[in-house]
Amino acid sequence: MIACIATSARVNAPRLVRFAGWLLVVAALGCTTTSTVATRRQEKAAAYAALSAELRAAVDEGRLKTGMSEAAVYIAWGKPAQVLRSGDATGERTVWLYHGTTSDNYLVWRYQTMLRPDGSTFLDRTLDRSLDVREFVAAELTFQAGSLTSWRTLAQPPTRTIFVTPGL
Repeated sequence: MIACIATSARVNAPRLVRFAGWLLVVAALGCTTTSTVATRRQEKAAAYAALSAELRAAVDEGRLKTGMSEAAVYIAWGKPAQVLRSGDATGERTVWLYHGTTSDNYLVWRYQTMLRPDGSTFLDRTLDRSLDVREFVAAELTFQAGSLTSWRTLAQPPTRTIFVTPGL
């Protein structure tokens, strides 16, 4: 197998580079552990054991309930993307933000002068595509005195297709 890859590298180096890139991505994904309710339950075993049966059932299903502790919400939903803290006369408030992803498709026509076998030229057109992945706030949870007081989920922005006009 290694001899085959080495031989193909001499013949088609870009293909080998793409293959090596995909191999690194797959290896990186294989090395990460996925955070699930079960793994977070083990991580915060004492906090989970202290929950009432009703709250344990909600946490196991990934549901939120007003009055849940930060530990219970962490077990149910996982680590937030951002934690914001603020305070005023009514006390300290903590906001957890969870992010989602959406994408934009960029399309642009590229023109290239090509040479025919007879020496004449023609304009060849190709459609280039690129994808821009962006984050958005998917949910906002508010805690006061360490207890969940409110939450809201936000709609995913639509995927956009943007046609780009190349400069003249």
